[in-house]
Amino acid sequence: MKKVLKKLKRTNKFAKFLYFIISIGYIVSYTFFTKSIIELTGIETFIRFTVLILCLAYFFAYLYIGLSKLVARKYFLFYLLSIVSIFFIIVFSFSSYFIDLIFSKISGFNEKDKILYTSYLISMNDTTLNNSSVIGMIDDDKSIEGNILAKEIIKKNNLSQKVKKFNKDEDDAYLTMLYALYAHEIDAIFISSNYVTLYSGEEDFGNIANETKVLYKESKEYANQDSHITSNKLLTEPFSVLVLGVDSEYDGLNANAAFNGDTLILATFNPKTFSATLLSIPRDTYVPIACRKNAYAKINSSAAYGTSCVIDTIEQLTDIKIDYYAKINFKGVVDLVEVVNGVTVDVQEPDYIYNHGFNCGGKVCEQNSDRLWGDKTVYINPGIQTLNGEQALAYARCRGLYADSDLARNRHQQDIIMALAKKMIKIDNYNTFKKILDAISNNIATNMSTNQVLSSYKVFKDMIGKALKDQEFVNIQKSRLETYNLPVYIPASGRISAALGYYEASLDDIVKTMKIDLELEKPELIKTFSYSLNETYEARVAGANLRSGASNSILQSYIGKSRSAAEEYCSDNNLKCTFTYIDNNSNYYDESIASDLIAAQNPHEGTLMKDVSNITFYINGVITEN
Repeated sequence: MKKVLKKLKRTNKFAKFLYFIISIGYIVSYTFFTKSIIELTGIETFIRFTVLILCLAYFFAYLYIGLSKLVARKYFLFYLLSIVSIFFIIVFSFSSYFIDLIFSKISGFNEKDKILYTSYLISMNDTTLNNSSVIGMIDDDKSIEGNILAKEIIKKNNLSQKVKKFNKDEDDAYLTMLYALYAHEIDAIFISSNYVTLYSGEEDFGNIANETKVLYKESKEYANQDSHITSNKLLTEPFSVLVLGVDSEYDGLNANAAFNGDTLILATFNPKTFSATLLSIPRDTYVPIACRKNAYAKINSSAAYGTSCVIDTIEQLTDIKIDYYAKINFKGVVDLVEVVNGVTVDVQEPDYIYNHGFNCGGKVCEQNSDRLWGDKTVYINPGIQTLNGEQALAYARCRGLYADSDLARNRHQQDIIMALAKKMIKIDNYNTFKKILDAISNNIATNMSTNQVLSSYKVFKDMIGKALKDQEFVNIQKSRLETYNLPVYIPASGRISAALGYYEASLDDIVKTMKIDLELEKPELIKTFSYSLNETYEARVAGANLRSGASNSILQSYIGKSRSAAEEYCSDNNLKCTFTYIDNNSNYYDESIASDLIAAQNPHEGTLMKDVSNITFYINGVITEN
């Protein structure tokens, strides 16, 4: 040992310094590299640990051989070995950075433990609060925006107005409050700061942004009410995921639990067979809302009560356990499409010319990402083309130009998603990859843990391999939920609202297809097959053209009809009916209807038949002097 040290003293000082620095640098960089590699659980485990062992073995070899060459003053071999070691240090450092970057971005997908909730107190533009004013509030102590923050606003601003509470279980409380506000039955209401996005899609509140004003607001961070939604399933098993389109006017998903729920896509995927089924649920589908004691409403209204309510409602509707959810901020789609240099889509030709009063001239036209019309309107030609970010978002949002409205929009959104997936899966540029990660982490929130996302590595590797060979990287089973118009009566507004019923046979067929993906049911073997050369072959669409078993029916109007016609209707539907003759002093009397014909009925037309067992018909009788 003394001889070695003595010889070492006579060696080149720079070489000794280099040996010392490289040894320290190797240890430090290898330590960080090891930490990063170990965090990648489930990804090529054997290869990862083999690489770590070999790199460690090389380090000990460098310590021994490098020292021996240094002592022997064989500098050429020493410097050559040092260059190789420096290369390893660079690889370790870059790999650690790259892995940590991916890991941090994937961790960014996770739903935040705390989010910023904001509540507004709003009124109509022509309303001024005074001591006799009445303010509406949600009667639910667990509602952060509708109740908890509302009380904070009252306390902080010393509001002394009378508070009227609305029960969310009896009716859609927020909608009921809005109708009461518009009718000036109350003077102000507490509501989520997302209220414009939430309700501007409703026919009665299309101009809500310009018709209301914000009087007070309160923001506060609370534990995320959706953070309890978890799953222990790995992505190597068949799984289901609910895609929730959050049509926010801002980038990011770090604020407010309520969203408009206009885009609801339930997907099932089998990583063994690479088969997937997508079910787009129209926003106006009339279903029982799970968090409101199964009160019926349009399914998008469940989003006002948070992700849990949407998931419970869809699980109840489809009988499919939802393993994961992914909230996608549609405004972030603009950035994502721009990063991949556009997406190629076959744009459907519009059925109408005008959209919100704008003459589209045979093109698709829609608001831009900031929801502005005028010179900001986005125009798209029909046909196959590459859409930029603004065009892709506009096409995904547009429904006013198509006869089947929301059903068309659902198809377009699926087209955009698939086109985007095809582009992203072929990315081979680091800078582009990093930009994609940035865009996704800012605009997607999911209940998948980082380890669950990493568990999909092998599946994605196989999918990328197929995509690079220009093969279909996933077999997507198209589906179409057959619906019908269901004009339902909304007591809060006193009006009929356009909704959609669905055919149970159609939904059952789609659900069966999804359960086959999830390996909950076995597929039926097709033993015979025939085709004609004169007919174009079309792939099967689950649920298509199956129109039996209507989910709901509504009470018909018999105003202006005879008693015998109403009696026949009651008999056919097993209803108990009462007929009351009225004179012109009755509130039910209608002078525009002839004598002996029905002037009014209770319940109102459009009421769900499931809620009707008794009907009272009021028949115009004789006119008497007051």
